[in-house]
Amino acid sequence: MDAALPGLTRLPAPQFVMTADGDRIATYTWGDETAPTVLCVHGFGSSTRDNWVATGWVRDLLAAGMRVLAVDQRGHGASDKPHLPGSYGMSALVGDLVTVLDTYLLDTVRYVGYSLGGRVGWQTAVDVPHRIDRAVLGGIPDGTPLARMRIDQVHAYLDSGEPVADEVTRRYVSLAERVPGNDLRGLVALAEGMRDGDADPDPASPPVQPVLFATGTDDPILEQSRRLASVAPQGTFLEIPGRTHVNAPGSRDFRRAGVAFLAA
Repeated sequence: MDAALPGLTRLPAPQFVMTADGDRIATYTWGDETAPTVLCVHGFGSSTRDNWVATGWVRDLLAAGMRVLAVDQRGHGASDKPHLPGSYGMSALVGDLVTVLDTYLLDTVRYVGYSLGGRVGWQTAVDVPHRIDRAVLGGIPDGTPLARMRIDQVHAYLDSGEPVADEVTRRYVSLAERVPGNDLRGLVALAEGMRDGDADPDPASPPVQPVLFATGTDDPILEQSRRLASVAPQGTFLEIPGRTHVNAPGSRDFRRAGVAFLAA
């Protein structure tokens, strides 16, 4: 066992998948290759280890008889972290997941994503519906806060140490800096690259697959998430009791409901 994660599943060494534009995406696998595969995709400023291993999701998915394939999204974890905003459009993030599935020879998977991973999951389910069988989308939408990030203030902070004045931007900087190995320049490039119409999901074009939407009762986006669930033809909604946007992935209620939904 990983000494830092007592009782939880070990994080294996990453296996890298090369994207069409030459970036390396770190991937991790657990379980029987013949079992149904769940693709796990983390949120902004997080990683596979932070969102899925340390919270018990990988352990519980394995116990439910599933195989787990997880990625560190570009700009995160052990993946490459380009500093150009053009590297981070939604099409690039979705394309990375398709490349991972192709590399692993997986035609269809089940999906769980949180925050940015939920947003990318929505778009993947819409753009390549034959690749996603069913999905758990937590903490979605998350695009508006990313679009509100004051890019100029983050650059001033990085270049000269000038304090970040904007509250939303300060929260994102704190979130990014709490995870060891994060590259704030890469993450601010991601936030900038997501601004051209990619921030929020389109309610007029929802996923048609079975989708469990889940958001914390103390998350400001709760009602937006509920509305998204209502427009999805096979959408259901879970309020995660007593949880905020930051700590919802660690909720036992969320994990139990999500694992049961994916195992159905």
